[in-house]
Amino acid sequence: MSKTIIGTLVGALILFIWQFISWGLGDLHYNQMSHTPQQEAILEALAEFNLEDGDYFVPRVPKGATEEENQALTEASLGKPWAIIKYRNEFTMSMGSNMLRGFVIDFLAVFMMIWIFGKMTRPDFKTIVMTCLAVGFIGYLTIAYLNSIWFQGNTIADLMDAIVSWGVVGAWLGWWLNRS
Repeated sequence: MSKTIIGTLVGALILFIWQFISWGLGDLHYNQMSHTPQQEAILEALAEFNLEDGDYFVPRVPKGATEEENQALTEASLGKPWAIIKYRNEFTMSMGSNMLRGFVIDFLAVFMMIWIFGKMTRPDFKTIVMTCLAVGFIGYLTIAYLNSIWFQGNTIADLMDAIVSWGVVGAWLGWWLNRS
């Protein structure tokens, strides 16, 4: 059991540190949250609409619209601007809480990886590394990359996150879990 707990803690720490480097020090995700010099004007304009906290895709028909209404909006929107808006009425910074939640997620993810390895018959170093990379790549393909297909985003940083973080976790677990 101590092998699982230590493996999970160190693996979670590896993920957590990579995420800090990727999103913070390395600023690899800047293009996913770019700056615009018009930010004050945009926020003032959005505030005038009294939006509720939420995520919006513009343009979009209201829920319950007919297929004809959907088709008409699609045709009217072709070639025009569109936006995805994540709107919150109040900027708050809860870095401690967010970091704790992030570490708990990393802990659970590595714990589940170790559980998977526990179901295998004596996985070797290479199998553990390749399985971790596969899980990271599956996550990237089915979340970040799939979203980029529909919403035309740049996901190179997400791909790097999947490969680097899960590759290093795999190397750690491959060594740790195969120690005598």
